[in-house]
Amino acid sequence: MSVLINEKSKVLVQGFTGGEGTFHSKEMIDYGTNIVAGVTPGKGGLIHLDRPVFNTVSDALDKFNDIDVSIIFVPPRFAASAIKEAVDSSIKVIVCITEGIPTKDMIHVKSILKDSNSTLIGPNCPGVITPGEIKVGIMPGFIHKKGNIGVVSRSGTLTYEAVDQLTKVGLGQSTCIGIGGDPVIGTTTCDAVKMFMKDNSTDAIVLIGEIGGQMENEAAYWIKENGTKPVVGFIAGQTAPKGRKMGHAGAIVGGKDDTAFAKMKIMKECGIHVVKSPADIGEKMKQILD
Repeated sequence: MSVLINEKSKVLVQGFTGGEGTFHSKEMIDYGTNIVAGVTPGKGGLIHLDRPVFNTVSDALDKFNDIDVSIIFVPPRFAASAIKEAVDSSIKVIVCITEGIPTKDMIHVKSILKDSNSTLIGPNCPGVITPGEIKVGIMPGFIHKKGNIGVVSRSGTLTYEAVDQLTKVGLGQSTCIGIGGDPVIGTTTCDAVKMFMKDNSTDAIVLIGEIGGQMENEAAYWIKENGTKPVVGFIAGQTAPKGRKMGHAGAIVGGKDDTAFAKMKIMKECGIHVVKSPADIGEKMKQILD
């Protein structure tokens, strides 16, 4: 069992023929991801990377009705429409890589998701990978190792760092989810933690958060009441000036519980094993599991 995606998943790429879509689709195919088709409006009928291109998601599903995953490489002003198109076609897992989607567009998308059976990862995220089986995203596949540690992170770069630390100490990963750093995203930290807690192939969880918002606190409180597996946590932004907006759109410190140290304190109180540096994640997890 794995979270969200596995080797049987059939993947559609929206924005398939663009520069980003082409580059990362090649990388995904080389990793073993089963990309069956792509979508680029106006380019239906073409063959790209030996896969058929369609004008719309519904056209692709008319041909391949068992597509269950979509990944989106679409410019910001069109990305919300691309997500909606995938939701309307009942695609189960939608991964949106796009950065810079207007917040008002994402608020509309979030309302649509509530009444659907689709799970959105992102936007502004590195995607999802089940090591050794499938990667749907832009993460470097070679640092991952198949195993039983679930990873959830708001930061793409820190996802890679955490994975690298785990791999170096011999701990593989079940699935790694980069949920994205925007203020409005499809899957929250707590949503991802719940998935890993239910997953039989995940024995422990790494939770990487950032300053701003309440997602990590909500996850910590849920873990305190419902957690059944050990969790190692790290919060980025410990040196950030108070009240300052940082690199991620979601990293806006608003209240006393939004700072890195406030979140770390809450996480510790909820039983999470908190580390001060991402360089300690692997060793801390190994120590817990030994």
